[in-house]
Amino acid sequence: MTEKIKAAEAMVKCLEQEGVKVVFGYPGAAICPFYDELTKSDIHHVLVRHEANAGHAANGYARMSGKPAVCVATSGPGATNLLTAIATAYADSVPIVCITGQVSTDQIGCDVFQEADITGAAEPFVKYSYLIKNAQELPKIFKEAFYIAGSGRKGPVLIDVPIDIQQTLIDFNYPETVELRTYKPTTKGNALQIKRVAEALANSERPLICAGGGVFSSNAQEELRAIVEKTGIPVVSTMMGLGLLPSEHPLYMGMLGMHGVRTANFAVQKCDTMLLIGARVGDRAVRSPQFLAENTKIIHIDIDPAEIGKNIRTDIPLVGDCKLILASLLESVSRTDRKDWLAELNTVKNSVPKEDETEGFVNPKMFIRKLSAKLAENTTCVADVGQNQIWTCNNFNIHTGRFLTSGGMGTMGYSIPAAIGAKMACPEAETIAICGDGSFQMQMMELATIVQEKIPVKIIVMRNNRLGMVRELQTKNYADNQTAVHLTEGNPDFTAVARAYGIEAERVSTMAEAEAAIEHLCSSNKPYLLECNVYKNESTL
Repeated sequence: MTEKIKAAEAMVKCLEQEGVKVVFGYPGAAICPFYDELTKSDIHHVLVRHEANAGHAANGYARMSGKPAVCVATSGPGATNLLTAIATAYADSVPIVCITGQVSTDQIGCDVFQEADITGAAEPFVKYSYLIKNAQELPKIFKEAFYIAGSGRKGPVLIDVPIDIQQTLIDFNYPETVELRTYKPTTKGNALQIKRVAEALANSERPLICAGGGVFSSNAQEELRAIVEKTGIPVVSTMMGLGLLPSEHPLYMGMLGMHGVRTANFAVQKCDTMLLIGARVGDRAVRSPQFLAENTKIIHIDIDPAEIGKNIRTDIPLVGDCKLILASLLESVSRTDRKDWLAELNTVKNSVPKEDETEGFVNPKMFIRKLSAKLAENTTCVADVGQNQIWTCNNFNIHTGRFLTSGGMGTMGYSIPAAIGAKMACPEAETIAICGDGSFQMQMMELATIVQEKIPVKIIVMRNNRLGMVRELQTKNYADNQTAVHLTEGNPDFTAVARAYGIEAERVSTMAEAEAAIEHLCSSNKPYLLECNVYKNESTL
């Protein structure tokens, strides 16, 4: 007869069985039994300074490791603080497992201290959620949670564990397999449809590949590049697809969409066949179906059948895992001479005007280009949301590294915690977080986490004393009626804030100063913050 153990200990053992090395969290009374058992494990706990940042850090870790990552919070406000991070992961199909403490089962529904219906609140933003009522089912539930989060269209799964359940003795037996009758994601693409795709590409005069984050999710970067280079078909990417090809690849035309580059949008408008791979065709990516020519043939590959045809008409739908489908498609495609099409695109690509400097300020686009030129080729760049995101998307030169950002939800305060998680998942890669002065103040408490964990993340703060993206929107669409966007009076000295945490920091106001600071940043092996003064009316264009 096996010795019974507490369910809290079983929770830790479940994580160990899944190969979890790091969890990000913030403790509280309702999750204390789990934390007590976690101290007996080799799993490393990272104490963040806000629960949402535990979710964002897990997000960064998952995207770099390719496996579900774990975040932990207590009941009530601890759990509700996780909601934004859960929604962020859901929008970008990032696999995280969120563990929350809950009040005792006999108190659920009584509005007791720090009680919240987190499974109900998170319902729109999770692939699945569990409220554990039977302690003996806990190992089975954990096994299912990791499987659901990391398979099919990946995403967040929530496990809510009442404190009395954590303290219950159970027989621990971790399942080796998962059998879910109603959850059977399609992975292998239909052979006939794959043949139709190959024929459509072969018969096209102006084909275009649009690659999205789903290619990263299925780890199909090599298969995508092989197809591109075998066929010679030009490529554009969504924001989530940045980095699938090196920025300077001759067949890469840049990011498309509302904030994309001219060449990419020109290519979308002029192509006669567009192959969408792992992209959900959000409104900021393709603007609207009218953005495409009426006679453009649309091929859409996605593991989620609900996405195909949802936002754009589809002529050839193909459901399945991108990696498997592209591997099969590679055998069927061949190169066709499309010199005129590529020449037309390259003419547009080479006609981009260069920006001028504004005296007394750093040109953010020029700065980001110079920064990326000096960084190691495998650098991980994490952009926040706002003008800084668009400047980075269109100017950071990606080689073999990764680009991370919050695309679908557009969550400010994402970059620093995500960079922490990304750096912990891939410590060998230089990791840069780029944010604005607005978004920095939503996450600057995580400087403490950086110091406590000795994580050498480099942070760039673009300071224009504005909520720049909203200011730009108000200037363009609301007769320049700038309201609730000025940060001038309350903005602190960000270098002083960083130094208060023991982090080296400096401020630059010219490109000459910025170039010297870039050299310093690249040579440092410690956390570092660089504040760049940017002109208040600088635009994303």
